[in-house]
Amino acid sequence: MSDRLSLLLESLHCRGRLYELFSQIEKEFEALYTENIALKDKIETLNEQLEREPAIIERADTFDSGEPSVVKTKGKRESMTASQLSQKIKSTYKLKASTSRIVSTFKAPSLACRLFKEYLGHRDGVWEVSCSRHGPSLIATASADHTAKIWDIHSGGCIVQYWGHKGSVNSVRFHPSQDLVVSSSGDQTAHVWSVTSAGGAADNLKYHSSEEEVELSEEDHGEEGESSHNISILKNAKIELQGHIGVVIAADWLAGGEQVITASWDRTANVYDVQTGELVTQLVGHDQELTNTCTHPTQRLVVTSSKDTTFRLWDFRDAIHSVSVFQGHTNPVTSATFASGDKVVSGSDDRTVKVWDLKNMRSPLTTIRLDSPVNRLAVSNQNIIAIPHDNRHVRLFDLNGVRLARLPRSNRQGHRRMVCSVAWSEDGRNLFSCGFDRLVFGWRVTIPTKDDTKLNVTKAGKE
Repeated sequence: MSDRLSLLLESLHCRGRLYELFSQIEKEFEALYTENIALKDKIETLNEQLEREPAIIERADTFDSGEPSVVKTKGKRESMTASQLSQKIKSTYKLKASTSRIVSTFKAPSLACRLFKEYLGHRDGVWEVSCSRHGPSLIATASADHTAKIWDIHSGGCIVQYWGHKGSVNSVRFHPSQDLVVSSSGDQTAHVWSVTSAGGAADNLKYHSSEEEVELSEEDHGEEGESSHNISILKNAKIELQGHIGVVIAADWLAGGEQVITASWDRTANVYDVQTGELVTQLVGHDQELTNTCTHPTQRLVVTSSKDTTFRLWDFRDAIHSVSVFQGHTNPVTSATFASGDKVVSGSDDRTVKVWDLKNMRSPLTTIRLDSPVNRLAVSNQNIIAIPHDNRHVRLFDLNGVRLARLPRSNRQGHRRMVCSVAWSEDGRNLFSCGFDRLVFGWRVTIPTKDDTKLNVTKAGKE
């Protein structure tokens, strides 16, 4: 009984303490409310004082009557007619508008982008698209459906299908001067094979009507997959490059085309001799899986990007190669590629693209901040950066970080899922994109010339 009584007394004491605390809180709220009311009163008083200050323009309805309108300023009085004041206001607005038009012409000219071709036929996501560097106008695509395809840019038809890999094909790049390509795969190898039946590949080619390809693609794309020419099926490589113990995520040709570099999830990059297929050099240094590799078009320079948030520049111009590490991203670097003027452009999952000077790698020249992770980007000969995103968009910037355009995207055109890669044609007029939606698009990009910009400035000045 005594225990119950003590518990009851303790609960009553706690209840009383709670009431006391709530009373204190209520008093504090009342004090804050009173203080808030006082502040509002002060604000209203200040507003009234501002309204009574000089520099008041009489009501505008006096303009219509034609009577003089008095403009009051501190210690000065200026009288003018309503029509004069109205004319002065109109002149000011006209001058402002004209100035805005002239200033706008000095901004980077926007690009006109339109879809001109679709390349249909892959049965799984397309990881990469690349353009031929010489000869016919061709593009190559690498897909998770274990195939790589060569396409005619203008007709949109598939010319060659390569079935030599046993895993996802992660990249495909054209030889700088010969009808060869190198492809990399999840089967831990890279293959060198011929774009045409020349060069000893004739025995491995089988020709058939495109009807079979139509049957494969019509499930997803209907009659759009139809093509009017034969497709070459290639099943064996000229050279198979082995040596990695992980997925080969990318491969590219060194300048001159005599060697190939591969980047792998085993954290290494290998350099191979194309003629013999032998391993020449193994590049070690990245702390995590590699995500991509790109080569300089004319010099023996290579960049490798990695999930370790860095990319590395490997210099093979001397007998003993050197390496430079570029740090600046906070998430995996998805790609790094060369631009003219000794520059490198890198993209990352941290939603930034950075432009670097090879002569000063401590800090980037430009940082472009975006709203979505960046995949395999490309830089045109005109130094326009095409940036593919996880959010299905492709944006175009210049090396100074000025946004130039965004590729059109709607229900009828554009990618429906992540855009994995982009590639520019050699002349910089065509841009190609591919994505996880199995789609490959060709875009026509119109770049205003300097004469067009001067013409716009002249027109703005006359207006």
